[in-house]
Amino acid sequence: MKIGLVQPDIIWCDERANIAKVEALIAGTEEAELYILPEMWSTGFVIEGQTVAESEESCTALQWMISTAKIRNCAISGSLVIKEQGKLFNRHYFVTPQGIAAQYDKHHLFRLGGETKRFTAGSKRVIVEWLGVKFLLQTCYDIRFPVFARNRLIEGRYEYDAIIYVASFPTARAEVWHTLSLARAIENDSFVVAVNRTGDDIYCNYSGGSLLVDSFGGIITQCGSSEEIKVAEIDIEELKSRRKRFPTLRDGDLFELQ
Repeated sequence: MKIGLVQPDIIWCDERANIAKVEALIAGTEEAELYILPEMWSTGFVIEGQTVAESEESCTALQWMISTAKIRNCAISGSLVIKEQGKLFNRHYFVTPQGIAAQYDKHHLFRLGGETKRFTAGSKRVIVEWLGVKFLLQTCYDIRFPVFARNRLIEGRYEYDAIIYVASFPTARAEVWHTLSLARAIENDSFVVAVNRTGDDIYCNYSGGSLLVDSFGGIITQCGSSEEIKVAEIDIEELKSRRKRFPTLRDGDLFELQ
């Protein structure tokens, strides 16, 4: 499967401009079967989410994801600020040509930045399958919490093959982002697709560093610090072969997520 890591310089609270940016990045590179966008890619990481929140039905950025996935016959993943029944959610969508295939509400809200005061946390893990590959959906701060992402063997089968992290991870913690991306891949015997933004907003500077990692912690492709898109391929058969040769999760600890 070819995966596009879309790393834009997000314009603060300008949905239409950000849609145009992402559209141009995708159009300017080779085709992929899955494109990953950053956290809150259409607005930037807006803690005062009520200023930009839209319902699922009225969200222009979500409608763009749906129409683009259909036109390009691909899947698109990324998070948006969504208002539902008076509550705000940092909602990670996975959209296919058939429409919304899955949605995940960010579980670990960023307390230090005030996200816990305004947004409602999700409670469930979400795994979605696309073209025979199972993806665990995660968002930004989730990357610091390995238990919530832990892969498990269920009746001898892995729960998922890859983790998608969509993020707004600032430059000040760039090394943390890089290190944890590799760690989550190694410990879960899976690919990790970690997509960050670049540029500045009213709070932080962001230096990108989006990367695609294999199950041994090897970097398949990586973005720099500027706006760009990288397309690379994951080999699911090679992952299966590695899991047979080095089946570490068979010795993993048993646990249940609450």
